[in-house]
This record gives sequence, C-alpha cells and structure tokens, in this order.
Amino acid sequence: HKSEGGFRNKNTVAYATVFCWVRTTNSSFKSQMWHNKSMEASAVQKVRVRFAPSPTGPLSIGNVRTALFNWLYARHTNGKFLLRIEDTDKGRSKPEFEAEILEGLTWLGLNWDEAPVKQSTRKDIYERYITQLLSNRKAYYCFCTPEELDTERQARLSQGMPPIYVGTCKDIPAQEAATRAAKQPSVIRFHVPPGIIEFSDIIRGKVSFKAELVGDFIIAKDTRTPLYNFAVVVDDHEMEITHIIRGEDHLSNTPRQILLQRALEFPEPHYAHVPLILGRNKKKLSKRDLEHSFLEYRDAGYLPDAVINFLVLLGWHPKEDKEVISKEEVIETFSLKRVQKGGAVFDKQKLEWLNAHYINAMPAEELLSHMQPFIPDSWMQKKELVLRALRTEKERMKRLTEFKDIAGFFFELPTYDTSLLIWNDSKETSIENLRKVYEFLEQLSEELFDRERIEPFLADLSDETSRGEVYWPLRVALSGKKASPGALDIIEVIGHDETLKRITYALEKEL
Repeated sequence: HKSEGGFRNKNTVAYATVFCWVRTTNSSFKSQMWHNKSMEASAVQKVRVRFAPSPTGPLSIGNVRTALFNWLYARHTNGKFLLRIEDTDKGRSKPEFEAEILEGLTWLGLNWDEAPVKQSTRKDIYERYITQLLSNRKAYYCFCTPEELDTERQARLSQGMPPIYVGTCKDIPAQEAATRAAKQPSVIRFHVPPGIIEFSDIIRGKVSFKAELVGDFIIAKDTRTPLYNFAVVVDDHEMEITHIIRGEDHLSNTPRQILLQRALEFPEPHYAHVPLILGRNKKKLSKRDLEHSFLEYRDAGYLPDAVINFLVLLGWHPKEDKEVISKEEVIETFSLKRVQKGGAVFDKQKLEWLNAHYINAMPAEELLSHMQPFIPDSWMQKKELVLRALRTEKERMKRLTEFKDIAGFFFELPTYDTSLLIWNDSKETSIENLRKVYEFLEQLSEELFDRERIEPFLADLSDETSRGEVYWPLRVALSGKKASPGALDIIEVIGHDETLKRITYALEKEL
C-alpha cells in the first residue's frame, strides 16, 4: 500500500537478504532483534537516508552539518537523500522556518530525491500503528496526573532509584481505559519489556542500554497525536530508511526507538551518531550560537562550496591530511567509518580562510553569479568593469560582502584630500611626475593602452626620481585611497578614458 507521503511499504520478506532475523533470550523475556550483516551499505541494500528537521526555529549550523553528512553518504553510495519536515508541534512550528530549511539546503546544493514528507499530513498512518500497539497490549492509556507523577518521581529519587514511570496504569482493562480516555485527560505509554537494548553504531561501535532505566515512556497524546520517538519510528519505516545519521544528542532516543521497532516488527536500520559541534573553548555551542540562522552565512558572503568544505571537516577527515577538498572529491571518498567520535571544534577563522581560498580560486565569471546580492544594480549594468574589478580584487577578499567597499572606487572615485597625493613631502616632484605620466598616457590610443607599454615608462621615470614619487601619486589619483591595488592593476580595470579623467581631476585639485 502507499502511505500519505507516497512511499510504498515493503513486506519484511524483502529485507531478508540484508537483515538476519534472530531471537535472543535473557532472564526475563524473549525479544526479537534485527542483526545487519554489514554496517556500511551493501550491494544488495539500496541506501535511503533522511534529514528530518523541526521547523520550530532558525536552521542551525549543526542541523546543516547533519544534512550534509546524510547527503554525502547518499551520493557516495548512489542512494537516496530524503527530506522530512517534523512539524507535529503545532504551537512552535512556523512556515517561515520551514521555508528557511528548504532555502538553506537549496543554497548549499543539497538536493533531495523525493517529495518532502510532512508529519502533520500523516495522522492516519500514526493512528493505525498506535491502535495496533494498544490492541496488542504493548501500549496503554495513562491517567496519572502531573502531581501524581511528580510524587512518584520524588519518592523513587529519595530511595536512590531511577525516576522512571513504573506502569501504574498498565493493568487497567483495555475497554475501560478506552472509555475513560474519551472522557478524561490521558496519554498513551509504551510498555517497555525488561532486558538489554543493544545495537551497533557505525561510528561508536557497540552501544547498550538497560531497559529498566528507560521506563514506560509516552508515545502519544492520543491516537492521532504522536510524540517524537513514535512518529520518527513509523516515518522511517514507511519511508524505507536504511541508515539514520544524526547528532549524538539523539543517542538517548535510540533505545526507545528500537523498542518500538521491535514491538511493531519493523526492521532495524543502521545508526550513525555524529559528534557534536563545539566552540573554540571545546564546550558545546551556546544557545545563542545555535539560535543564529544558517542563512546568515550566505548573507555574510560565504560561498556554498567553502561552507561545505568547512562543515565536512567538522567530524570527518579524508585519508590524506588536507584542508581544501572539493565537493566532488568528498562524495567519492566519504565514509561514515572516518567520522570521529569526539566533538568537532567550530573555528570561524578557518571558515574565513577557506572562503578566501575559494573566492580566489573561482573564475571571475562564475564568481559574478554569487556577487549579485552584494553589489548595487547600477554596477551590474557595467558587467565587464565588474569582472575586471573582481579579477583584481578577489585575492584580497575573505567574504563577498567586502567587494563593495574594496572595489567601490573602480565605479566612483571617492573624495580625497590633495595631501594624500604627496609622497614623503616631495610635493613638487610627485605632482610633476603625475603630469609626465598623464602626458605619456594621453598619447596612447585605446588599442595601445596596456600594461606592456605603460610599465616600462613608469620604470624609467622611477629611475629618474624614485619609485614612491611615481607610483604613489598615480595610484592615489586613480583610487582616491591610501590603500588599494597597484596603479597598473587599476589602469587595467578602469581603462583609457577613466584613467586620464582621474589624473586630470587630481592635477586640477592640486592646482
């Protein structure tokens, strides 16, 4: 059959070539477990991964790193990368945050392979599985009040026992419980069987939890309103997810989800819990850091490929010790086994260094397509001038936002004090040299106006006086700035007419 999300639900027999069905027995119960033959993707198993953010706040850098690792693994294995919007929290989920998720992934080029799934449209599916658990007595209605739960919790803590729910309501007859649930406040809890919950994490190895430390946890407010752990188990099954790659902060959710998978007789996917992103002090990023929208990096002038390079190295390392690695190379070499266990330090200086590298390495024509949001529309009407300016200035840029300030003088000469034209108090010589340069350049036609003809003249003139007395006043006359590219570089950008115009302006100012 097909679910509301459009995903076909396979019979468990279809997984027989990938998973081995094993019964394990412990002192108190028999549990059913799926054991996978291979931690990484096999030739038989078609990899399907998902990125499942909640639109309850800005898209964070940590979420994007998780999305990137999922996307890279899917592309490396020729699998599928799916997107699921977990919007069951009606009060906090906002359309603008959902739009931000799509916009951020699109900007980075992390394309998804099937239509996005939204949890808010899948209530019928959740109800079917919740009803199944209730019918099988693997879940039950709980009517305990918050006050009663708190009293029980405090009593257990005072006795040195884990503050878990002990199943006060689990023995209420099913019919009686259903009747009461229609009339009074209740939740639905999962009945946790005793034993050890064990799984193999691709990154962390063997992980185990004691079920008695979990307790009977809440899976839904009612049959149509599931909570996180239940909804994701159902969705991952319906979407045929084979590998769950997520942050290590979800590690504690895994035993609950495995218990639900077993109760519903779902195959167990592979798990890979990636390390948290830490600040430079090697502590978890602050709430303030996490509240920053990922799109702020785009708006601050970072290139998508630079951000991908930076993020992939937050927890993963190539075989060769290298800092610059292209997206194509990462796709070819990406392996979850090369993801580290320890936290990854977020170093903004390294991001800026990488961004500067990518800006400088990118052809001006390609760079121009990224520059449009950061420069005035009037500049774009002079496309060739923008391209020449980019070729000259890009090696000085760390972020795209810097171009407007760095290169503004190419498009409009700023106002400057005439004293700036003078090199080391050599006023007469500086101005006289500027006049000689003008006279030489004025004789050149536009066709002959190039570095090869101008540079020898400036070198000869420098030999007669000094290099500073020639190049300094010329560069200031052309840029109006104390610091700028060299005079010859500026001449190549602004061309014949504008060069003569600016030198004329300087000489007239001095007079």
